[in-house]
Amino acid sequence: MLELVGLRKSYGNVLAVQGISLGAGAGETVGLLGPNGAGKTTTVSMISGLLRPDAGEVRIEGRPLQGDTDPIKRKIGLVPQDLALFDELSARQNLVLFAALYGLAGAAAKRVIEAAAELVGLSDRMGDRVKTFSGGMKRRLNLAAALLHDPQILLLDEPTVGVDPQSRNAIFDNLETLKKRGKTLLYTTHYMEEAERLCDRVIIIDHGKVVADDTLAGLYRLLPAANVLAIELENGADGFRLSELQALPAVRSAEMRGGTVRVGVGDLAVETPRILQWFVDRGYPYRHVASERADLETVFLTLTGRTLRDA
Repeated sequence: MLELVGLRKSYGNVLAVQGISLGAGAGETVGLLGPNGAGKTTTVSMISGLLRPDAGEVRIEGRPLQGDTDPIKRKIGLVPQDLALFDELSARQNLVLFAALYGLAGAAAKRVIEAAAELVGLSDRMGDRVKTFSGGMKRRLNLAAALLHDPQILLLDEPTVGVDPQSRNAIFDNLETLKKRGKTLLYTTHYMEEAERLCDRVIIIDHGKVVADDTLAGLYRLLPAANVLAIELENGADGFRLSELQALPAVRSAEMRGGTVRVGVGDLAVETPRILQWFVDRGYPYRHVASERADLETVFLTLTGRTLRDA
C-alpha cells in the first residue's frame, strides 16, 4: 500500500533523510520512532506530499506520488502534532470546513461528518465551540478531520500529546477500528508503551537512516540478551559449573549473582523450558524462577544510544 524507496532530503548542507526505504501494508500499523532530528517529520512531510524529496520515491499502491497536487494524495490522511482546528468555530463548523477542502458538501459532507464524529465519540458535542473542548477532545476532533475523505493511509504524528489517559485509550480504540477496516497506519510517538500496544512493526530511524525495521519480537532479538531468566539455586553457587551453561547454543549470556544464575536468552517462551530442563538433568535444583522481558526502550537505547524521551 505505502512504499518509500531511497528517499533523500537536504536542508542546505544538512542531510535530513539519507536514503530511507520502508513499506506498510493494508491493515498494518507501523510505528516510526527516532530521536529529535532523526528525520521523522521530514519523512512524514514527504509522504504527505508537503515536501518534495531530493531523490527517491513515495509510492502508493505501486504508483509514485508526484507532488502536492497529485490526485492519489487523496488516499492519504494526515493527523498533525499541532492541532489544525479553529477554536472559535464549533466542532461541526470545523469539519464542514475541512470537508469543503476535499470537495465535499451537502448530503455527502453531512454523511461523512456524522460518521467521523461517531467514530471519535463526539456526536453529542458537535454544536459546541472547540475552545470549550479538553485537550483529548481536540485530539479526537483532529483525527476526525483527517478521516473525512476516507483515506486508505493515515499518518499520525504524535496524536496523543498532552491528553489524559481516558482520551488516549479512546484514540487507541479509534485506531484499532480503523485498522480492522484495512487502513494503513503510520504512527510516530515518543511513548514506547504506545508503540508496543498498537504497532505490528516498528521502524527506528536515526540520523536520517533506518537502523531497524521489524516486529517487536524481532527487535528484541537484536539485543545481546533480549530476555533474562533469574534462577535461584537451592544450593547456591556451590558446585555449579557456569561454563557448561554458557556453552549452550540458546544462552546469550550467563552470570552468577550470589546464589542466582542470570541467563540471557532470545525467546523466553521457547527457551525457558529447555534451560530449566538442563538444570534438572544436571542435578541443579532451584527454588525460584523469574523472568525479565526486554522492552522497546531498551532496544531504542541500544541502537541509538539515547532514550526516546531524552533524545
